[in-house]
Amino acid sequence: MDFRETLRTAVTAILGRKLRSALTMLGILIGIAAVMLTVGLGQGAQAQITGRINALGSNLLIVAPGSTTSLTGVRGGTGTATTLTLDDASMLADRTVAPDVEAVAPVVQTSTSVVAGDTNWTTQVIGSTTDWTTVRARTLTEGRFFTNDENAAQAPVAVIGTTTATNLFGNRSPVGRTIQVKGVSLTIIGVLNSAGSSITGDQDDLVVVPIATHAQRIQGGSGLTVSTIYLSAAGQGVLSAAYQETSAALNTAHGTTPDTQDFSVNSQQTLVDTIATTTQTLTALLGSVAAISLLVGGIGVMNIMLVSVTERTREIGLRKALGATPAAILRQFLTEASLLGLMGGLAGVVLGLVGAALLSQVVKFQVTPTLPATLVALVVSLLIGVIAGVYPAARAARLAPIDALRTE
Repeated sequence: MDFRETLRTAVTAILGRKLRSALTMLGILIGIAAVMLTVGLGQGAQAQITGRINALGSNLLIVAPGSTTSLTGVRGGTGTATTLTLDDASMLADRTVAPDVEAVAPVVQTSTSVVAGDTNWTTQVIGSTTDWTTVRARTLTEGRFFTNDENAAQAPVAVIGTTTATNLFGNRSPVGRTIQVKGVSLTIIGVLNSAGSSITGDQDDLVVVPIATHAQRIQGGSGLTVSTIYLSAAGQGVLSAAYQETSAALNTAHGTTPDTQDFSVNSQQTLVDTIATTTQTLTALLGSVAAISLLVGGIGVMNIMLVSVTERTREIGLRKALGATPAAILRQFLTEASLLGLMGGLAGVVLGLVGAALLSQVVKFQVTPTLPATLVALVVSLLIGVIAGVYPAARAARLAPIDALRTE
C-alpha cells in the first residue's frame, strides 16, 4: 500500500465517523486557539505599553531633583528638592560636556486654572524651551511652536494640547485666541498633535509656554531652578552613554558622588525592558497553562484511536490475511492520528485568528498572534497526533490475523 492509498484510507475512516472525529479534534482545536490568543494577548499588551512609554519622547532621559529633609527629620520623596537649575540644563546642552545628548529641555510646571472668556479648565501649565518638542517627540497640528527669541523676550504666547483646546474652545480653532493664566494674558500660537494617554496621564491636557514667560510672568520668581530636565540621546545605541555623561557632568557640577548625588537620572529604556520582561514571563506562564489543554487533546486522540483499533479488529485481520504488512497497518493508523491532529490544529489556528480580531475590540488594543507562534502551533498539533497515535497503531500492527478474524 503506497502513501496515496494510505492517505485515502485514513481520510475515509475519519469521514466515516464524523462526530467522533470532530469531538476528537475539539481538544486540540481549543488548545491551539488558547495558546495563540494567550501569546497574542501578551505581545499586544507589551506593544501597547511600550508604545505609550515611547510616546513620552524619543530616546528619553529624565533628570529629577533629589529629596528634601525637614528640620524635624522628615524626608520628602524624589523631586521635592530644588537642586536642578537652568545652568545645569545649559551645561548638558554643551556637546563637549555630553556629546551623546542631542537636545535638552528644562521644565517647570504648575497645575492651575486656565480661563478663556467665560470658560475655565484646570490643566498643567509647562514652561520649557524650543527643544521641548524634540525631546518629547511632539509635533503640531495647527500653528507653530514658540522661538528662542520669544523665550528670551518672555513673550506672552502659548501652545496647547487638544484636550485643553476642546475643553476651552470646543470645535473652534484656538490659534490666535487669548487665555488667562494667573491673570496673565497669553496668545495661543499653536496646537499640539494628539499623543493620547500614557502612564503619566493625558498627554494632550497641557499648556506649554516659554520657560522665561512661566518664571517671570506666571510664577513671578527668579526662574533659576527647574523641576525636571528632559534629554534626548542622539540615538538608541548611545542612550547608555548619554546616561553616563549626564550623571558624570551633574556630579561634577554639584560636587557630589554617585552615592551622595542630589538628583536622579532615569531612562525610559529601563522601564521598557522591565515591562518587556514582566509581560514575557506572564505570557509564558499563561501559555503554559493553556498548553495543558493540548495535552488533554492528545489524550483524546489516543483514546479514540484505541477505540478505533478495537472496533476495526476484524478489518485489520482481513487486511493482514490479504497480505498487508505490520508496517502498512502501523502507517495507516499513524496517518489517521496525524490527520486528526493536523485538522484540529488548522481549525484551532482559524479560531485563534478570529478570536484575536474579536478580542482586540474588547481589550481596545491589537491582539497579534505571530506567524512563528502559528507555525509552532501547527507543528505541535501534528506531533500530538503522531505521538498519540503511536501506541494504538503499534497495537493494531501486532494483532495476529487469525485472532483478529475470530473477533466478534
